[in-house]
Amino acid sequence: MQLLEPGDIAEFDVILRRHHLAQSDFSLTAIDTTDPKTDELSGLQGELTVTRKSTGKTKQYFISDSASWLDVFRHDIADRVFIRQENNSRQSQTKDQAS
Repeated sequence: MQLLEPGDIAEFDVILRRHHLAQSDFSLTAIDTTDPKTDELSGLQGELTVTRKSTGKTKQYFISDSASWLDVFRHDIADRVFIRQENNSRQSQTKDQAS
């Protein structure tokens, strides 16, 4: 068993495509934090960092057998978490100054 299963990666890609985002613009870094003494009792655990390369935005997700990072990621994509906020505020300031 792996922290990121092939099915998780496929669903990640589906979420991105649904929002017209390229998978190549995102990187995934998973760190296994499973305690080897208790892995048979509690299952695999880890942290996943998702980075959008074009904006530099990153978000960390908890990975476990009992929680779906994909549900949280899906919500974050819908809420535009990986969109560069600084540009939007600069555009607003520029528009305000032009008025």
